[in-house]
Amino acid sequence: MHMGLGLIVTKMSNIQAIRGMNDILPEESIRWIRFESIVMDWLHSYGYQNIRTPILEKTELFVRSIGEVTDIVEKEMYTFIDSLSLDSLALRPEGTASCVRAVLEHHLLRQAPQRLYYMGPMFRHERPQKGRYRQFHQVGVEAIGFAGPDIDVEHLLMISRLWRLLGLEGIRLEINSLGSSDERIEYRKKLIAYFEKNLSVLDEEAQRRLYTNPLRILDSKNSQMQEMINRAPRLIDVLGKESQSHFSLMCENLEACQVPYAVNPRLVRGLDYYNLTVFEWVTDQLGSQGTVCAGGRYDALLAQIGGQSSPACGFALGIERILSLLSRDFGGKLEPDVYFVNVGTSAQFHANIIAEKVRDAGFSVILHAGEGAMKTQMKKANASGAAFALILGEEEVERELVGVKALRLDVAQQTLPLDAALAWMRACPRSGDKLSGDE
Repeated sequence: MHMGLGLIVTKMSNIQAIRGMNDILPEESIRWIRFESIVMDWLHSYGYQNIRTPILEKTELFVRSIGEVTDIVEKEMYTFIDSLSLDSLALRPEGTASCVRAVLEHHLLRQAPQRLYYMGPMFRHERPQKGRYRQFHQVGVEAIGFAGPDIDVEHLLMISRLWRLLGLEGIRLEINSLGSSDERIEYRKKLIAYFEKNLSVLDEEAQRRLYTNPLRILDSKNSQMQEMINRAPRLIDVLGKESQSHFSLMCENLEACQVPYAVNPRLVRGLDYYNLTVFEWVTDQLGSQGTVCAGGRYDALLAQIGGQSSPACGFALGIERILSLLSRDFGGKLEPDVYFVNVGTSAQFHANIIAEKVRDAGFSVILHAGEGAMKTQMKKANASGAAFALILGEEEVERELVGVKALRLDVAQQTLPLDAALAWMRACPRSGDKLSGDE
């Protein structure tokens, strides 16, 4: 046993991944790559640009933005004191605050309103369960500098299109309006008064939140409180004219664009920075973790973290949850174009040189490494899923030729100069049973 830097290490123990932080192995990562490719094309088609922010931020950023009396800040953030700066740092639990901090720090709004997106891991210290992990991944989209409901509608249209691109069904949209901060203050008073009259029904968590964050009580999953919660005053019923107009215009636009939705007056979201529009896309296919995408408007956030006030809205997609809804064959298999068989000392020497030329011509190549008889290597070529095998032995090296075989078609193997072999592979169909012109 070795002790050092305050750690105890047992030499013979097997080191495993931290619970709730999962490895993504090659077979599964193909699905991620395919998903990310679709997502980037989708985002670029709407004019959104990529931004990448650090995984570590000052804890104060999230306390100011998310809210001190929230589950994320109180219970779930990974925080520690940096030994050099003595700053309190946190692994990011969500991406909006980091994105807004970067926009402010680099004065991006001086150029123009910003349409931005990011992808990456987020971290929350909570009990791992299916669809809820300590390290999870999100696609985040932020539109900063846009005030009208048209950008809210754009985001909902974007997400609706993504479900179509992915072939997903059974995901429904729920929307609500949280109004302005002044309206929420007045509503908060009414809500506290109502809950005080029902104090005996409130569970311990709700009683703790009663005077600090009463809106979050509306989000409680405690079945014994639901009837009482359903009778609570509704924020949407006490909105002012401006907030009502924003919400009505958004709903009218969604109907004109044929995006189905349901108004959920209990939808409040778990982050304090939201105002006006909030939304969730939910499914019944994932059990209790049914939210696959959520977001809304956060017009006060830039000022909250020290910048000049500017309207903004955004949303985040949970990658793990969306992938769990996709069929197992989503993404297909990552198969090479060519498996390069090489037998003999001279062939092994020349194989890398030739393989590079094949890659220069636009083909992906797995080069057989190590010893192996021709028969063994051909079995590996077939198992690789490659469309072609290139074959190099001592005789082919001497004659400056290469053997080429279509592994998925019933056509004769060829022995050709490399340029001719490349042309033969380009002309060879990837399906069917023979080359055009063959008899």
